[in-house]
Amino acid sequence: MSENQNFSRRSKSQKSKKELIKRPEENVEDKIAEPKTQFAKMMRPIKRFWKKYNLTKILIIFVLLAVVGIGSYLFYLAKTANVKVLQSSITAQTQIIDKNGTTAGVLYGQKGTTIKLDQVSTNIKDAVIATEDRTFYSNHGVNVQRFALAILTFGHFGGGSTITQQLAKNAYLSQAQTIDRKAREFFLALEINKHYSKDEILAMYLNNSYFGNGVWGIEDASEKYFGVHASQVTVDEAATLAGMLKGPEIYNPLYQKGKYAINRRNTVLQNMVNAGYLKQADADKYMKVDLLAQVKDNYKSQDSSYKYPSYYNAVISEAESEYGLTLQEIMNNGYKIYTGMDQNMQTGLQNTYSNLSLFPQASDGTYVQSASVAIEPKTGAVEALVGNVDTSSSNAFSGFNYATMAKRSPGSAIKPLIVYTPAIEAGWSINKIVDDVATTFGDWAPTEADGTWAGEVPLYQALANSYNIPAVETYKTIGPSIGNAKGKEFGITVNSTDLTNALGSGIETNPWQMAQAYQVFANDGVMKSAHLITKIENASGQVIKTANVTTKRVISKDTADKMTQMMLGTFTNGSAYNAAPKSYTMAGKTGTNENVDQWVVGYTPDLVMALWVGFPNPNQTIYKLTGTSEGQTSVIFRQAASYLLPYTTGTAFKVENPYVMSGISPRVPYYTYQRQLQDNIVSSEQAVAHTTGNTPESSSSSSSKSGTNSFDQTIKDIQNTAKTTWEKITDLFKN
Repeated sequence: MSENQNFSRRSKSQKSKKELIKRPEENVEDKIAEPKTQFAKMMRPIKRFWKKYNLTKILIIFVLLAVVGIGSYLFYLAKTANVKVLQSSITAQTQIIDKNGTTAGVLYGQKGTTIKLDQVSTNIKDAVIATEDRTFYSNHGVNVQRFALAILTFGHFGGGSTITQQLAKNAYLSQAQTIDRKAREFFLALEINKHYSKDEILAMYLNNSYFGNGVWGIEDASEKYFGVHASQVTVDEAATLAGMLKGPEIYNPLYQKGKYAINRRNTVLQNMVNAGYLKQADADKYMKVDLLAQVKDNYKSQDSSYKYPSYYNAVISEAESEYGLTLQEIMNNGYKIYTGMDQNMQTGLQNTYSNLSLFPQASDGTYVQSASVAIEPKTGAVEALVGNVDTSSSNAFSGFNYATMAKRSPGSAIKPLIVYTPAIEAGWSINKIVDDVATTFGDWAPTEADGTWAGEVPLYQALANSYNIPAVETYKTIGPSIGNAKGKEFGITVNSTDLTNALGSGIETNPWQMAQAYQVFANDGVMKSAHLITKIENASGQVIKTANVTTKRVISKDTADKMTQMMLGTFTNGSAYNAAPKSYTMAGKTGTNENVDQWVVGYTPDLVMALWVGFPNPNQTIYKLTGTSEGQTSVIFRQAASYLLPYTTGTAFKVENPYVMSGISPRVPYYTYQRQLQDNIVSSEQAVAHTTGNTPESSSSSSSKSGTNSFDQTIKDIQNTAKTTWEKITDLFKN
């Protein structure tokens, strides 16, 4: 090869190197880092963007801010949890206070018998600490390593919580295994650890723990499973109780004959050995003890001892719906719930509902259900409430409360609200003549309960006797939309303009709503919202909720007076003549929805009471009522009113009964042994309450001044005596 050729190759080589050196740096990098996959090509612009705007630093800052923000929020929650009242709320039981400031009872909830730590066997303390938290007396309420693992696994792992964390969970949080719950638990435990000693924390934990089968607290658990106090529990029994904390429904000795409880007990005994509380030889000895032979149940559930179960049931519902409290808070936070309850009235109403002889039965022995609500009209406070007939299968505390939850047809008890009140407001006179004659409204031809027609009658008699044709005709004349609007003001919703509304068809209500509605008539046209609770205090005595009682005028005082005038006749000459108790004048209305629902709603200026009777499943043929509300339902009402009214001030009505004004004598009920018993109840309760009734000496029940009325009364008395005698004779043949 010639020298020139070598020179030529060197020149090219040198030229190539110079060109390479002159290329921009980025081009070199692009050539070297040339993407070899489609994914890499897609990521290249993203990487450039990420690098250009320093997104890595921004992301780190964002994460740090999020951590600080979430931590601050959780710290805030812990600080505002008010752990200072934790001990008092665990120790205290929620109390129901009556209108006089006297404790009417307590709610037991998730609480057992509270005891102090020195009343707990050392065996229990050792077993619990060995199994649940061996560093209990040295840690600061939390286990940092376990908490970190819980965070990294989003709350699904991390081992067991400390005793303090478990206390925080049981007292404030749900049982869900979530990162949010674990984080809250962490901060709450720190707060609890700052405010309480270790012994106080351990005592609260043991008193607030669940041990299965509805049992809360170490004292009741000891009684439930071993028939002894917590101070008397042996080592192996303590191991069984401590083992139940992990899964009380599975590891209690009553579940599947102790199948899982025995192994769990043995695990705890071994834990006690490992923690230095027990020697291995002793543990082996205790593992051989027959667990089932030790089981003895001396526990008595406190739920069955609730004094006023229906009223408590309604109080809890109101605290949840009106004041935003949870069931757990209500039952466990040691509140004082002040109410409008009159214990004398509540006791009397419950006595009525415990007398099963008053309540009809179906052919299969099933009792009807019934509910009553009694309201003080000037305040709207519910003084007495019962939501169930007291049968052996009923649970008035936790069961369905017909007083507040039922949706039943009011029957003719709706007439004063959507028919006659609008008519009075439209200028109708209580003496306006209306016709009770056979009438067809389209395809509907309503009848009267007794199958007869009264002909021309004044409006007050049409209401008092609950005649259907005048009610439907009046509702039609004033306009269903007008009547429905007035019903809404009374708190009763009517969704259609069908004429059958006038008789209660298609309308749903309950004793609570009806008592509140009729309260308007007793309170000069003004409605105070019905309520049980007046205020709520926490365990430290701070008022946390106060009743917001609304006041609204529904009708004028003049309209209320005229309606009361007409409804006085219901209890003297009309469909409730059999319902008024001795020495009391009442106004109101009855209601019968075919053979399904029966009502009596009555009031004085001091008290409004609504009572409903009906079977829970009226669609079945055997579950049907007989007669009308003029019969047995009036008897039940009279019994209840005989207990309640003596504890009112006995205020007399200021308006006069139009029957008296017209010189018409009242209907006289037949004598029965039950009525005599009810009269005796009135006398007895009045003696206790030092009251005398609200009927003036010259009452509507006394004879009229006219000789004609006296003669009419004499004839009626003779008729009643003859009928009573005949009934006694026929009873002899029946027997």
